[in-house]
Formats: sequence, C-alpha cells, structure tokens
Amino acid sequence: MATLTNQQQTSIRQTIIACLRDKFQNYRPEPASMPFHFRLLGKDRMALYSFIHSLSTNFGTSIFEPVAKALAANNFQSAASQQRAGTQISVEAQRVIQNIMDGLSTAAASPDKPQEINALRQVCQNGTMVAVKSTKVDLKLVARDGTIYLIDIKTAKPNAGGFKEFKRTLLEWAAATLATNPAANVQTLIAIPYNPYEPEPYNRWTMRGMLDLNHELKVAAEFWDFLGGTGTFADLLECFAQAGLELRPEIDAYFARFNQR
Repeated sequence: MATLTNQQQTSIRQTIIACLRDKFQNYRPEPASMPFHFRLLGKDRMALYSFIHSLSTNFGTSIFEPVAKALAANNFQSAASQQRAGTQISVEAQRVIQNIMDGLSTAAASPDKPQEINALRQVCQNGTMVAVKSTKVDLKLVARDGTIYLIDIKTAKPNAGGFKEFKRTLLEWAAATLATNPAANVQTLIAIPYNPYEPEPYNRWTMRGMLDLNHELKVAAEFWDFLGGTGTFADLLECFAQAGLELRPEIDAYFARFNQR
C-alpha cells in the first residue's frame, strides 16, 4: 500500500520533472575536443555522459533538496532549504566545540550527541558572542512539536576524511541555534539519500568515532521515511521511475541534437 497519496506522488513527480527540465535549459556542456571518443561512441552518448556527470555532481541541490522539501512540507510545521542556522555563537560554545572535536579526534571520547547538545546549551550565551559563517543548512525542518532539524544532505560516498568537518559544522549549527533560543530542541543531522552498496548495508564504519550514528546520520530509507512516513522511500523510487518515463521523449530529443552537429 502506498504511503504517499496520489496528490503527493503527482506533486513529487512534477518537482522532479521541473528540476530536470530546468537542468536541460541551463546546462551548457564544457567544450572539449575528444575525436576518438566521439567517433567511437557518438556525440549524443558523450553529451549524455557529460550531462549525467554534471547532474550527479549537484544532484543534491537540483533534485534531492527540492524533493525532500516537498515531502517534508506535508508532515512538518515548516520546511525550508538553504537556510542559515544563525549568525553568532558564544566564545564558550566555541571552546566546548573544540574540546569535543579534540576528544573525538584523539579517540579519548566517543560521540554522544545528546550529551554534546547539553554541553552547548549550558554555555550557549556565556561570554562574548562572535560572528560565525558556517555553511548553509540544506534542509531546515520544524516539527509540529517544535523540534528543529538541521540537515546536511551529502553525496552517497562522502570522503571519510570529511567527516571531521561535517561534525564541526553540525556542532556549530546547534550552537548558533541555541545562541538565539537556549531552550530550543535542536537536532543536527547528516543525510545520505541512497545506499550505493545496496543490497549490502551502508558502510558506516568510516563515520564511527566521529558521528553519533543513532542521532546524527540517516541513510536512504531512514532519511526519506523520516520525511514522509514509513514506505516513502519505495514510493519515491516509483515517482522517479514515472518521471523518467514521462521525460524520455524529451531526453532522447535533447541528446539527439548533438549528433546533428
């Protein structure tokens, strides 16, 4: 039984189609002379390869973000993309963040997000407030109970070395939110939209020791079902399949032009 209503599925399908059409209209292949590749594979296939590479690079902002926002709008009080968590944090919060990072980096401590949030809450307005310009929040959700979720949507295979910076960003987002509202129930998360290792479980060991896997990470169905309810991930894959079928004539016509050049 479908989790998403027909109206929701239509809305999601239209969002996907609109995003892809916008990509077609604004995509400009980088000029490159590849005479052997062109003769072997054809310019249309090379153009398709280039397009897929470009799309994969910014799939998060061009496809996943608007789809996630559309899904969450039905189940949360509010959903917004590309938001600022805040503009300042306290010097004491900076100190706490650095202590947390030092402990995790040396394996002297294990990640414990509830405890880390509590430590930041205690000092979120202590001492001088300093300006901070952390990365924008990909998806900001406010649940009906007031809980604030700040989500960073990452590629399916993030670089293992990047998780140290991801962790710092999550802590800074929390500190900036608490600086404005010390009583806020704020949750900061990394979301990975699909599991490239399917049917094997997602390889989480690269994040262990830096992220609290129970409180800071949602992968594939975990993420999409969190936004739209149990079963959303399966429904969403079907929406993508239907959008692809509807767009196929446009996709074929778009890339056929390259063989005419």
